[in-house]
Amino acid sequence: MHLPQYTSAEEAVKKISSGNRVFIHGSAATPLHLIKALQQRHQELRGVELISITTLGEVDFGHPDYKNSFFFNSLFVSANTRSIVNSADGDYVPVFLSQIPKLFKEGFLPIDVAMIQVSEPDLHGYVSLGTSVDIARAAVDTAKYVIAQVNPKMPRTHGDGFIHINKINAMVWKETELPEVDYSAKITPAMVTIGQHIAALVEDGATLQLGIGGIPDQVLKNLSNHKNLGIHTEMMSDGVIPLIQSGVINNSHKKLNPGRSITGFMIGTRKLYDFVNDNPSIRVMDISYANDTSIIRQNPKVTAINSAIELDLTGQVCADSMGTYQYSGIGGQMDFIHGASLSAGGKPIIALPSVTSKGISRIVPFLKEGAGVVTTRGHVHWVVTEYGKVNLFGLNFKQRAAALIGLAHPGHREALEKAYRERFI
Repeated sequence: MHLPQYTSAEEAVKKISSGNRVFIHGSAATPLHLIKALQQRHQELRGVELISITTLGEVDFGHPDYKNSFFFNSLFVSANTRSIVNSADGDYVPVFLSQIPKLFKEGFLPIDVAMIQVSEPDLHGYVSLGTSVDIARAAVDTAKYVIAQVNPKMPRTHGDGFIHINKINAMVWKETELPEVDYSAKITPAMVTIGQHIAALVEDGATLQLGIGGIPDQVLKNLSNHKNLGIHTEMMSDGVIPLIQSGVINNSHKKLNPGRSITGFMIGTRKLYDFVNDNPSIRVMDISYANDTSIIRQNPKVTAINSAIELDLTGQVCADSMGTYQYSGIGGQMDFIHGASLSAGGKPIIALPSVTSKGISRIVPFLKEGAGVVTTRGHVHWVVTEYGKVNLFGLNFKQRAAALIGLAHPGHREALEKAYRERFI
């Protein structure tokens, strides 16, 4: 074994040159120490393209001082990158999460430098990508130069995330707390009711995929009396812990990876990060595997739970933008909606509160001008709001519209019925 040689963050990022494309590790693994060192070089850099999915923490690349130094080319927009992505100094690449590794491996977006955050090396010289293997595995495998922020508080996770230190060009020791997100802090009564509606759709022996946010956690809170559930998902949060510990989630009925919960990344609290540390029952996988429709469909009763920003009366789902304003990304919604629909007994579910926090209806006659369709009306099946649930599969436009009006907030149904009559009658 070669002993690790550590350097400073300032020294490590000197390898980055103007015009480079730099991958930034995402979610709880966002390497903030390296990012800040890179930002300090802004005066000597021009046209550095930064590429990532969701990042957490203080990642302010939209600061006026950084103009012309950095261009943020996002593959999935997060709260700390929305301003720059929607400006002249950033942009968004629409792509399924499952296909992002292909962008790196086949030269569509070749990576010059990958900045990652990893666990400390084990006895054999391997570090772990920890909480986020997802697209980072492909970035590390294809990057010309790899800089690793080594953090002893990053969990060592099983799966596709192990990297030998010989593959890392520069290692920077920085012990720091990982970013935490507690979804239970923003729960509304509508989310509680939606969670109950969805839980009623989950059958014993189902394989679950859970998207980001409070609704999936509310679903999990209502599954304590279920049996033999499995997990094959793109992301995991704290809500799975009590169900795994109680044996409700035991992965015993899965065709692939029986006995193991599969995820691509995780976002949660320290409780989650400690739970997955060196836990062989959790496998954190390359997203081209975790989100592969041909893999997803092989498990039984795949129940995929995803969200939407708005939904039109024909079933078109906008989940990534507010008109032309890019809010998030395509992510893995279509990977799992389609995968679940092909699974034996599968249930693809789109869940959304009937109105926004400002009382605006999320079920609309037409999507906003410029809005993106993430899940097409040909792929949508179950739709759930706090007012009920309906399966749109096999319904024509008129039937869909009537069913969706029944899921809308009562205060908006009259306007939706008027739009229905103008369009269809």
